[in-house]
Amino acid sequence: MIPKYPYYLFDIDGTLLDSAVDICSAIREALQPHVPNPPSVPTLTRYVGYHLDVCFKELLPHYDRKQLDDLIASYKTLYLSRGHADTKPYPGALEGVRRLGGLKATATTKGTPTTRAILDQFQFLPAFNHVQGTDGFPCKPEPDVVIRALQGLGGNPDQCLFIGDSPADMEAGRRAGVKICAVRYGYGNQAEIARWEPDYWINDLRELSA
Repeated sequence: MIPKYPYYLFDIDGTLLDSAVDICSAIREALQPHVPNPPSVPTLTRYVGYHLDVCFKELLPHYDRKQLDDLIASYKTLYLSRGHADTKPYPGALEGVRRLGGLKATATTKGTPTTRAILDQFQFLPAFNHVQGTDGFPCKPEPDVVIRALQGLGGNPDQCLFIGDSPADMEAGRRAGVKICAVRYGYGNQAEIARWEPDYWINDLRELSA
């Protein structure tokens, strides 16, 4: 049984929402004019939760900063145009967040406006006390978004549990000094996640309030 915490932080993609098809399809579309045979959607899933630079620099190492920024802008347009048509909450995710006590915030690589919109679309927004995206500061695995999300709740690291699905989530949480909980159903490689020795593992977000 997981003890109750006063503060909870949640990753979104791969933790609350199964969004890989929309994200990776938009990445693939953005890449098509630049890469003769872009990787498949399943192959691109490993980049979910990381800054787009990680993906685009690996596939196009010769591109300069302006070319990468143009590619990212193209991705964002393509992603938003999909309207999250192939995105859905994981089973039990909405119920798990709603019935969990304490104060709750997001800690995601998405920008804050996009985060707020997608939480609203999938009915998560009223369950959160603070919405924190990554806005002009380093992405996970840097700890910035975790630290800022917790500041938004007015909490202390030793009273906070961060729930995520990727090695980047676990590293960011550890570096921010919070407790970390890994979900087994997301996109992250579990062997890589295990290297960060999560304090807890769960199969369903409802386990947080069991």
